Amino acid sequence: LLILQYLSGFGNEHVSEDPRCPGALPEGQVCPYGLYAEQLSGSAFTCPRPTNRRSWLYRILPSVCHKPFKPLLEGHLTHSWDEAEPDPNQLRWKPFEVPKAPQDELDFVSGLHTLCGAGEPRGRNGIAVHIFLCNTSMLNRCLYNSDGDFLIVPQQGKLLITTEFGKMLVEPNEICVIQEGMRFSVEVFGETRGYVLEVYGAHFELPDLGPIGANGLANPRDFLVPVAWYEDRQVPGGYTVVSKYQGKLFAAQQDFSPFNVVAWHGNYTPYKYHLEKFMVINSVAFDHADPSIFTVLTAKSARPGVALADFVIFPPRWGVANNTFRPPYYHRNCMSEFMGLIKGHYEAKEEGFQPGGASLHSMMTPHGPDADCFEKASKAKLEPERVAEGTMAFMFESSLSLAVTKWGLQTSNRLDKSYYKCWEPLKSHFNPKCK
Repeated sequence: LLILQYLSGFGNEHVSEDPRCPGALPEGQVCPYGLYAEQLSGSAFTCPRPTNRRSWLYRILPSVCHKPFKPLLEGHLTHSWDEAEPDPNQLRWKPFEVPKAPQDELDFVSGLHTLCGAGEPRGRNGIAVHIFLCNTSMLNRCLYNSDGDFLIVPQQGKLLITTEFGKMLVEPNEICVIQEGMRFSVEVFGETRGYVLEVYGAHFELPDLGPIGANGLANPRDFLVPVAWYEDRQVPGGYTVVSKYQGKLFAAQQDFSPFNVVAWHGNYTPYKYHLEKFMVINSVAFDHADPSIFTVLTAKSARPGVALADFVIFPPRWGVANNTFRPPYYHRNCMSEFMGLIKGHYEAKEEGFQPGGASLHSMMTPHGPDADCFEKASKAKLEPERVAEGTMAFMFESSLSLAVTKWGLQTSNRLDKSYYKCWEPLKSHFNPKCK
């Protein structure tokens, strides 16, 4: 039984070595135990120190020992945003269906399905939203993303993720980030489903807190990084390294496991975070604070204050605002809002929006509570109440205008064509004689 351990802290300069090889971290130029030194750089060498990201890996064989990459035709990944006509409508998807094994075996790689996105990886600016649907573990193969970072949100089933830095167990209500270039393999334990936010050309960071001060939202100490763990395993039949490169998959063969890192140090690592650790900030008098107070992680764009992508959650909390319509208000805005539900019922749409499903409200497309929610909240007695108890909804918000793929609109067969009807019962209450 493997008991997993973690290092604590966001963006810290960590040091870790497998206890089976004490002293594996070199003090001079020569690596102990006959290891090779390999640097993994997540930023340009000349980035300012606060944004400079790199780690040194001390491994049994370097990553360069592999046969040439060849195209790998599997899965439903794409960044061809013109394959379907633009659709400005409010979109909602029923829960995405996990194929049944063994008739249709899908691991994490073959189970990635691109739902929407914008930009493209060659220009190092853009995002993509994927749904992963898998029922089997990755065997003798790993994936690394040359295009950007993966923020992974499991919704059904836990993921045991082996990385070059060590192992992480990521369960529903937790998230993890696998940054660009990091090799990883995913083990699952049955039918498994979740969401992935991919960003090109930026790394996730903690949002600035401004007047909130030094503490609040996602606290750095609650982010966990795996500890060094290695396997010295030969794979004569061939170990497959899958690269996601310029939006397509490529495979190369090698004779050994890539998880042969005996020790490492640096600040460029995979990490995980439990959403229950989020310190919610909220209004305690009246009116709404902007939903940006629920931001866990942000990937900044080149424009100050404008995110390439934000990861936002709506956790259980107290609602105490007085003289206020408490659910989310009706809204049109200049951002794209993709929402998913990990568990429970989302407060603004208790029916129709289900765990494992999703919605997309595009730029300047109006959205807000359905008719039932509006009527109920308008008549409710304003007492302190628990909001979203037993629930966890989240949002991928982006300043980019997202195109939906053909798989999202047609092939998945999960688009809810009746979504617009949830607002049809809204009726006029206007009375010019009644103030």
